[in-house]
Amino acid sequence: MCGQNLGNIVKNLRRSQGVSQELLAEESGLSIRIIQRIEKGETTPNGDTCRKLSDALKVTPNELMNWKQIEDIDFLKKLNLSALTFIFFPLLGILVPSLVWISKKDKIKDLDIVAKKLINFEITWTILFFFMPFLITPLLYMTIEIFLQIFNIDIHFKQNHWADAQLIWIIMYVINIVFIVINAFRIHDGKELKYFPSIRFLKN
Repeated sequence: MCGQNLGNIVKNLRRSQGVSQELLAEESGLSIRIIQRIEKGETTPNGDTCRKLSDALKVTPNELMNWKQIEDIDFLKKLNLSALTFIFFPLLGILVPSLVWISKKDKIKDLDIVAKKLINFEITWTILFFFMPFLITPLLYMTIEIFLQIFNIDIHFKQNHWADAQLIWIIMYVINIVFIVINAFRIHDGKELKYFPSIRFLKN
């Protein structure tokens, strides 16, 4: 037997790994109906079914019986703050939180949620960091020139793309730091994380 709370354990493990009931059924060789009944607590699986489930969920049968996620707010805050390493190099804001996440994956409550939201934000930010100055600066100059032509204003201004790019990068650094710090407080207070902009590269 796998324990009285197996249904909740299987459900929590499956969700923490981002696995659907259909995929779990396919990986374990069990029918989706059996998976649904186990998660609802309608049936207690035998030893062979337990083994198939543990293999599919990449845990041992003993871990499946005793598995639970601990609540560790401090670790979640450390994970969030680890993204500040982007200050030294933008890609570190993705790499370091990813390594911290992997080190405790499936062990800590809400770790996957925090990690995925944070990493999605950092990936989005990194893409914008490298491309925004080359998109915004020309567009800005073009807009100014059109405005001057429309209103017949005879003003000559010197374009300095490098200086403008540096300003944009500074602003983006500040935005990243602000979001990380704010969300550290939101984690402490048990509030939902807010990151913007953020493309969902990793789905919850």
